[in-house]
Amino acid sequence: MNEETRFMTRALQLAEKGLYTTTPNPRVGCVIVRDGRVVEGWHERAGEAHAEAMALEKAGRDAKGATVYVTLEPCSHEGRTPPCAQALVSAGVERVVAAMQDPNPLVAGAGLQRLRNAGIGVECGVMETEARELNIGYVSRMTRGRPWMRVKIAAGLDGKTALENGESQWITSPQARRDAHRWRARSCAIMTGIGTLTHDDPRLNVREVETTRQPLRVVVDSRLRMPDNARIIDGGRLIVATASDNETKINKFAERGVEVLVLPNGQGKVDLGKVAAELAERGINEVLVEAGINLHSALLCAGAVDELLLYFAPKLLGDRGRGMFDLGPLNDMDEVLALNVSDLRRIGPDMRLLARLETAIGQN
Repeated sequence: MNEETRFMTRALQLAEKGLYTTTPNPRVGCVIVRDGRVVEGWHERAGEAHAEAMALEKAGRDAKGATVYVTLEPCSHEGRTPPCAQALVSAGVERVVAAMQDPNPLVAGAGLQRLRNAGIGVECGVMETEARELNIGYVSRMTRGRPWMRVKIAAGLDGKTALENGESQWITSPQARRDAHRWRARSCAIMTGIGTLTHDDPRLNVREVETTRQPLRVVVDSRLRMPDNARIIDGGRLIVATASDNETKINKFAERGVEVLVLPNGQGKVDLGKVAAELAERGINEVLVEAGINLHSALLCAGAVDELLLYFAPKLLGDRGRGMFDLGPLNDMDEVLALNVSDLRRIGPDMRLLARLETAIGQN
């Protein structure tokens, strides 16, 4: 491993420390190196010091003439914190190595150009794939105007997610459920449908892992049938997306702190594309969907699904069990949904599979 890869690997490890906390900002890590001294920093949460600022403060005068390794192009605009590109110029660093350009239109190369204009050596693209993966939701929001949507499903080896009567607790092991809570914790929002809500009455919060931030919860409820006593109502921030314009119900939920978005499509259902766009406007980078076959299938048909997070338990639920998706009648293998498996590992007695639809970011 060469020096650039070694220090960028460390910067990515630092960025990952903000996995659960940086939203809506990207996860960023920074390593400053000069004459054998190594100083580190990372961004923890929005409104607080960026990774470069944290590392520069630690480095002090030693930043002059140093090489800086950062996982994302230093910002060049005034936000809640001063621009990092100018801070690097003022510190007198000699060289900046960035993993990737910031897709934010407010930056988009301007930060790197400011460094070049100041006579600082700049290199961009070192471990870009890894950096992009760490901030896949941020990239999606900035380039497509919608969050990265990940559908989580627990099933038996026959692909069934519940028994015929809807019973599904618990298909997978405590280890798999704990792992799923890690994915909840990194997500900006968790989405479910009215069917799952009325059957399981989930709280949809993070409980199995330590976190300082609970994700936004989103319920897709076309006819605004959510019960008044649903546990999800009193559990924190909640948005209900509906096609109903029933003002009495809307006002009743609003009094309890529930935000209701009326987003109908032409068929009396919720326009899921508009839901995704609304979430992006609210700074939502990653959405974890935990629902049933109806919402899963509707999201697929709307082209809103990017990734599947599948937990397979060593169990068979039988032919009459409920499936993952309703893809309609398929009569040709060319019609099947193709996936790219990016990760497969054992979690306790279960298997976890991470797969993406073959359509890449920017092509939907």
